[in-house]
Amino acid sequence: MIITSVQKDTKNRGMLSVFIDEEYAFSIPEEDYLRLCLYDKKELSSDEIEEIKKNVTQKSAKYKAIKYLSYKYVTEAVLSEKLRKDGYDEDVIFSVVTELKSMGYINDMIYAQKYVYDRMKLKPKSKKMLRMELIQKGVSGEIANQVLEELDFDEDVVIERLIRKKFGKYDMKEPKIERKIYSFLQHKGFSFEDIRRVLRTITDSD
Repeated sequence: MIITSVQKDTKNRGMLSVFIDEEYAFSIPEEDYLRLCLYDKKELSSDEIEEIKKNVTQKSAKYKAIKYLSYKYVTEAVLSEKLRKDGYDEDVIFSVVTELKSMGYINDMIYAQKYVYDRMKLKPKSKKMLRMELIQKGVSGEIANQVLEELDFDEDVVIERLIRKKFGKYDMKEPKIERKIYSFLQHKGFSFEDIRRVLRTITDSD
């Protein structure tokens, strides 16, 4: 197997694409390419190629993944996409992600629980909206459902708290204010019926 060309990846700085027999074979960080003196080699055996792909490249991908996680705790899907954009092959990504999961660096259940807790503390939203956001973050529907089912969460109480906090000083019976209340809460994923029921309770009691 002859190395026919080595090209710099214009999209992923520091990565090189190695072509063997005119076909793409693997990607490797430039520093490892130099460390292994691949520039002096014309040929690579199948075993050497596998060694590079499984060990050298995986080591680099793992380092980048841990460094990224040190800045921001993310889901398995988001981390995989991050490594994909860095130019790593799918088999390397799968291996690294699997190892990091076993080490506890990635845990979508814990991520979902923390995300929901932070949201409810800082920016309360409906369960429907929270589920949508979790899915967008790469959390599976099964995990999202489980976390939200276990959440001690009364939407009516949240709706009332949000209404009183933002519109407590206004006359909520005024059509203009009422429209703003509906718009504000529907944007957070609460249903029209739930908003109307809670708003009626507030205005009737006041």
